Amino acid sequence: MSPERRVAIVPAYNEERNIGRVVAELRAFDPGLDVIVISDGSVDRTAEEAEAAGARVLRLPFNLGIGGAVQTGFRYAWERGYDLAVRCDGDGQHVPSELPKVIAPVANGDADIAVGSRFRAGSGYRSSASRRVGIRVLATVVSVIARQRVTDTTSGFQALNRHALQLFAADYPHDYPEVEGMVMTIKHRLRLVEVPVLMREREHGRSSITVLRSIYYMVKVLTALFVGLFRRDVVPARES
Repeated sequence: MSPERRVAIVPAYNEERNIGRVVAELRAFDPGLDVIVISDGSVDRTAEEAEAAGARVLRLPFNLGIGGAVQTGFRYAWERGYDLAVRCDGDGQHVPSELPKVIAPVANGDADIAVGSRFRAGSGYRSSASRRVGIRVLATVVSVIARQRVTDTTSGFQALNRHALQLFAADYPHDYPEVEGMVMTIKHRLRLVEVPVLMREREHGRSSITVLRSIYYMVKVLTALFVGLFRRDVVPARES
């Protein structure tokens, strides 16, 4: 049986040229899907464009970064009793028509969190060469730590059930959320699966990730992962 209440969580920072299309595509995919855009301290018209497209907007007073923005969405979904949440980025790289693949394992009860992997698909946009190298290194390390093969450790294209929402609403990594979040999921014995999806290059704007920043990011994430192995996690109380 499909979950009764579903919500799309869309973190966005200065995405006024992309966010309207993202919201419109999500609503076209499922008119009953509640779309929540977290405007992460945006100084452009991201919030106004999202509202005009039919989303509810949570305005953060200053930029928290991707982890803080996403956790805001998870807490919103958890506290309001949503059965299933999907996460899409506000830059337009995630394709809402691919959502059935991501939702299916969670809706069918086969996984607590499903992650859309561009590297399990046969084609589609896969980011720059430098970022692909970094992602492969991180995927290898996370696979060893988690004792489970993963391929796309930086994907924010996800579906989560109540168990996963409960975990991430209580404690979510702020600096490297996707990578550390995968490890958290496994450490807490939640079921994680990857599914092949197509992604596309952003149409407007550009990523701030350069070659040097990719290397810097990879080194910092690897350090955080190894430190995290010895970190005492917050254990959320189970629902009664």
